[in-house]
Amino acid sequence: MTCLVLMSDTHGHHRDVEVPDGDLLVHAGDFTYFNGSTCAIRDFNDWLGQLPHRSKVLIPGNHDSGFVDPAFRELITEATLLINEGVVMEGLRIWGSPCTPSDWGAFGPATAREREALFSRIPKDTDILITHGPPRGILDQSSHGKPQGCDQLLATVRRVGPRLHVFGHIHEQFGMIHSAGTLFVNAALSGPDYVVTRRPIKFEIAIVRAQ
Repeated sequence: MTCLVLMSDTHGHHRDVEVPDGDLLVHAGDFTYFNGSTCAIRDFNDWLGQLPHRSKVLIPGNHDSGFVDPAFRELITEATLLINEGVVMEGLRIWGSPCTPSDWGAFGPATAREREALFSRIPKDTDILITHGPPRGILDQSSHGKPQGCDQLLATVRRVGPRLHVFGHIHEQFGMIHSAGTLFVNAALSGPDYVVTRRPIKFEIAIVRAQ
């Protein structure tokens, strides 16, 4: 069994988070508040390095749009940063994408066709899918009452069938839902006021491989 610790949307308040021990730490984006400063990003990276988890993986969110610049990405040295790519960690196949179509940031305003093409690259043997935004209709209701999820992402999750899909972005929808063989987790730790009010979600997952 592998112990996962899931979080998202810390918005610069990472040092206020009570982080439980585990094997694999997952952060689903918005670790800054509108990119913050390079000093703030370095502090976030230092904080990551102080955590005891053997493996750490994260993606940018819409607030982290500066990470379209490769120079920003070099500031993260204490975790694996995924931008529309995959990695194997702790025996689990992980894919991460910052694409957030409901927000007009650097990772947001792709067309439906572009999102379909982007998500078509996600392999069917993916165990854990990490995106910043939610799929359509799953933990995606904003305080304005409108669903913010992505139709193309939902179709991709149904095609790929990951065991776990971790996201954030919609602060009001922290929680978990199990549907069609996938556990969906909105791990946003900040409330609507951008203050951290929740603890990371921790659970164990078995490594299963077809013989």
